[in-house]
Amino acid sequence: MVAGYPGLSWADLMSTSTTRARSPIDTLHAAMQRSGSVACVGLDPVLERLPSSIDQADPTEAIRAFCLGVVESVAETVAAVKVQSACFERYGVAGVDVMHEVIQAASARGATVVLDAKRGDIGISAAHYAASAAATGADWVTVNGYLGMDGVEPFLEQCGAFVLVRTSNPGSAAFQDEQLEDGRTVAELMADQVAAMAADRLGPSGWSDVGAVVGATHPEQAHQLRARLTGVTLLVPGIGAQGGTLEDCRPLFGADGRGALLTASRSVIYAQGEGDWKEAVADAAQRLADETGTMAGLR
Repeated sequence: MVAGYPGLSWADLMSTSTTRARSPIDTLHAAMQRSGSVACVGLDPVLERLPSSIDQADPTEAIRAFCLGVVESVAETVAAVKVQSACFERYGVAGVDVMHEVIQAASARGATVVLDAKRGDIGISAAHYAASAAATGADWVTVNGYLGMDGVEPFLEQCGAFVLVRTSNPGSAAFQDEQLEDGRTVAELMADQVAAMAADRLGPSGWSDVGAVVGATHPEQAHQLRARLTGVTLLVPGIGAQGGTLEDCRPLFGADGRGALLTASRSVIYAQGEGDWKEAVADAAQRLADETGTMAGLR
């Protein structure tokens, strides 16, 4: 048994022969169809922001109670849940155990799970990170491709990969907006690399297991990048608390209503209401699902 990976041996963890019944993109499309939405709720638990009714004597138990409560409230309503690994890893093995439990709970309720780990390495190290991500049970993982696309390939043997292209944080502009000699920005160069990799992995639906992270906080750039990313589903963070709007995301969908997974975190999981906190979270998730589903033509 491996600490932090319940039920797995080291051989299981390091195996690169993980077999899934469906491809990650098929799983995501099925979840979109089931929920009638393209909404994703980000699970970024911060101890100081948890509801006062949750006992915080044991931080990992508090995070566990909160996250399982959020999953119970949203997983059957939205298409996906995005689990921010850093919020769990900071608590060591106990936190990783909780993360696994949360992922399994979300999957059991029909939600596609994105592990937001932003892994990035080369060679055998990337293969180790890929095996670790797959061992969590997540369907997709976020990956930093700026070390080269050969560092992305090992993940695609295990799960779907959303590659960072244009991130939502303000500081990203110092690198990703820099213009190259051929006129492209660094983000556009990365988008072209992702599109080339995706073209070799298109499924029957016309969409790939290679995705891209493109923030809603840069709507004009997001629209331009969409045109470069044929067959690539966009994971779109930054909606809500970071300032991105759903309306900004309208042009990011393909003609079939697919092509984007719209993510909101703090505006959903820390929603305030007059009654039980889980009811407030459920209501916020329902609004997000309704709005995104209508926008994508799923309702």
